[in-house]
Amino acid sequence: MNTIEELNIEKLPEHIAIIMDGNGRWAKQKGKLRVFGHEQGVKTVRSTVESSAKIGIKYLTLYTFSTENWNRPKLEVETLMRILVSSLKKELITLNKNNIRLNTIGDIASLPKRAHKELLDVMAKTSQNTGMTLTLALSYGAREELKNAVKQISLKVKNNIISPENIDETIINNHLYTHDLPDVDLLIRTSGEHRISNFLLWQIAYAELYFIDVFWPDFTEQHLILAIKNYQNRERRFGKTSEQLT
Repeated sequence: MNTIEELNIEKLPEHIAIIMDGNGRWAKQKGKLRVFGHEQGVKTVRSTVESSAKIGIKYLTLYTFSTENWNRPKLEVETLMRILVSSLKKELITLNKNNIRLNTIGDIASLPKRAHKELLDVMAKTSQNTGMTLTLALSYGAREELKNAVKQISLKVKNNIISPENIDETIINNHLYTHDLPDVDLLIRTSGEHRISNFLLWQIAYAELYFIDVFWPDFTEQHLILAIKNYQNRERRFGKTSEQLT
């Protein structure tokens, strides 16, 4: 049995990102509509957020809705937005109780007005919390993020605000949605798929990748602990040799 006590608190990943995959297939297996899977997935989000905070994770980023998800059937998109609004309202008390600050990345201006308003409201009401930062990637796509960063930097070069010779990783980081977040240490994807799906392509350059054959609604605290234990047993060399690290 995997317990929090088994983890090395000195080697916790600072930033965990999760691709929450498999809601629809989970529901289909049970002969239910896809919306049933999404509703169950919200419960898994709640338990995963609370477990991460309890473990001592500083940053948790969840791939909630991608730019490509807008291409899903209209009814499913509307349902997802409805679930988003209702879950934000319900979870405000939980976020504050656990000292969690809500953050978001992506093109949130494209969200329906009600969802956009609720999101900003909960972010404002948790902005003073100093524990874990929970980031929801909403209407997010990494290529879109990088394209926007290039446009912003190009404009500053054109206006002589930035010199091309001075463009480095720091300047690029400062123009990303995640400019106030550290790079990802551990990326988890559920449902058995082994893809990144246009998620945080820049930020996972040296992340440890962990794929698990469990649909998101079935993901538990024990699965999270197992992923972190797996991470702690890996040697992160960042391009160096093992000898250089010792």
